[in-house]
Amino acid sequence: MMTVNWMLNSSPNSSPSLPLSQVGWTGLSRTGLTVVAVCLGIIMVLGFLNNLLVLVLFCKYKVLRSPMNMLLLNISVSDMLVCICGTPFSFAASVQGRWLVGEQGCKWYGFANSLFGIVSLLSLCFVSYDRSYMITRIRTTHNFKRPILAIGVSWLYSLLWTVPPLFGWSAYGPEGQGISCSVNWKTHTMNGMSYIICLFIFCLALPILFIVCSYARILYTIKQVGQNKKTAACRRKYHVFFMVLITIVCFLLCWMPYGIMALLATFGDSDLITSTVSIVPVVLAKTSTVYNPIIYVLMNKQIIFYCLAMNCYEIIPPKPKTIINWSFSIHDCLWDIAVSNWLPRSPTNIQSIHFTVCSVKRFGMSS
Repeated sequence: MMTVNWMLNSSPNSSPSLPLSQVGWTGLSRTGLTVVAVCLGIIMVLGFLNNLLVLVLFCKYKVLRSPMNMLLLNISVSDMLVCICGTPFSFAASVQGRWLVGEQGCKWYGFANSLFGIVSLLSLCFVSYDRSYMITRIRTTHNFKRPILAIGVSWLYSLLWTVPPLFGWSAYGPEGQGISCSVNWKTHTMNGMSYIICLFIFCLALPILFIVCSYARILYTIKQVGQNKKTAACRRKYHVFFMVLITIVCFLLCWMPYGIMALLATFGDSDLITSTVSIVPVVLAKTSTVYNPIIYVLMNKQIIFYCLAMNCYEIIPPKPKTIINWSFSIHDCLWDIAVSNWLPRSPTNIQSIHFTVCSVKRFGMSS
């Protein structure tokens, strides 16, 4: 989750230039603090458990460590790091009503959460591109070169934009309500404003545009194919449409408030936004650590299968002839791969998996 907190320093009595011990809760009541603490606590626990489950599944089942799934693993790793290195500090600050780990801790918080957040955001871009690519093309080879390169690029790109504030191009500091630290959005110097503009364009606007365009391409392809298919593929079309719609809506709900707040803080009249409203983008952005593993990983058919399998007894894998007799079109296969990340349904791949399920009937695997 990208905790490049696009939140305003909206309190007239606090400023990023003040010592951290003097940054207080001038705009939120004790009730407001409690609500924020409860929300952050829930997000912290659910985000940690969801991503931990994903990491356990990837460690336990080697077959899940496919090239395509490596990007999903990278998202879970970065989100897990946010749950460990960021959210607990915000939660503690909301409970105590002030920032607790000092000025250096504030800089670390701003840097680390921005780093992990941009990594997650870039990984989502690569996932959207990969799904868009797979929906229109058949990939005949499966290698780790492309996903590993994409993962490396996501971390290097994130470092490119999160290191400069540590060396003078803008700065990390406490935010107005005192529960977190981030880039100083209220600066009106050329140095600070130039960084904010670049960060907004290259780390928010362009990734959002790229992701929306990629999923729009998927929807267009599904619509074109659905016009010529009236069988089971038509039902799958609506399932895919639903999944893509959820992905886009959740993404925009989490990140657009950040962008709007950043622009208002930098170029608009920040006094128009109350203290209560200014805290909403922070909480919304942190929810991405909860929904990312659900939408991108735990709603993946292949991963759900192994998630259910962890505590169940083993059965004999289906015979190759059962797999060969499956009837599906090339577009059906592409939809499964692009949206649900299934391995190609070939006898070789099926035999390579040690099937474990709770009910033979439920999964329809009786030979």
